[in-house]
Amino acid sequence: MTDPYATDPYATDPYASDPYATALPVRCVLFDFDGPVCALFRNHPAPEVAARLLAALPGETARAVGTVDGAPVTDPQALLRAVGELAPGSARVAELEAWLTEEEIRAAESAVPTRNAAELIRALAGAGVALAITTNNSPKAVRRYLERTGLTRCFDGHVYGRRLDPRLLKPHPDCLERALKWTGVTAAEAVMIGDAEADLRAAERLGVRFLGYATRETKSAVLYGAGARVVMDELPGGLAELAGQVGQVDQL
Repeated sequence: MTDPYATDPYATDPYASDPYATALPVRCVLFDFDGPVCALFRNHPAPEVAARLLAALPGETARAVGTVDGAPVTDPQALLRAVGELAPGSARVAELEAWLTEEEIRAAESAVPTRNAAELIRALAGAGVALAITTNNSPKAVRRYLERTGLTRCFDGHVYGRRLDPRLLKPHPDCLERALKWTGVTAAEAVMIGDAEADLRAAERLGVRFLGYATRETKSAVLYGAGARVVMDELPGGLAELAGQVGQVDQL
């Protein structure tokens, strides 16, 4: 097996002698992307992206999907969902998805890494744990971010993102199903780290254990209210801490 740290200028392997390298009670960790891995839109604001996408839509479509409860839509994915419901399978949906992908790729160029994310990812990869990204974002944007930050090899090609049909976005478990299939891991052997109720619902539908991640009390409250057992305000910095968090989920 090739040493994943041999030529990666970003990586070191401080966990080579970590006893949790063999004791971690999971074989696969599924990461949501925007939040647990990075702040994708920190320097490329999502509300501005939504506004640009909305402005590019025909007037009738824009009027139909441009507001939620009387307020302008600020979530680009919510906009994509709405157009998908309005005209499922249409060229308009495909066009909007392509525009959103371009915006997300640009966002990936300046996305801000989540604290401890790279360290945890490298520790897991070094311990032989299978890793996958399961996200509603474009896989092209995810791959660009992983390339930029030297994390590509840690995921060994396991990036499962948005497809053309918005109905397959989480909470639909499509991206998680693909990740489990291609990593060869059962749901019972996996854990997902996510920051949204949609992540929790997708994991629940497959029987995948879930660790919530939230840096704000309001988001933490939403996740606990939705049924999350453990919500972290910071990612574990190593395998021992992660094992402890997974253990809490198993015990509750």
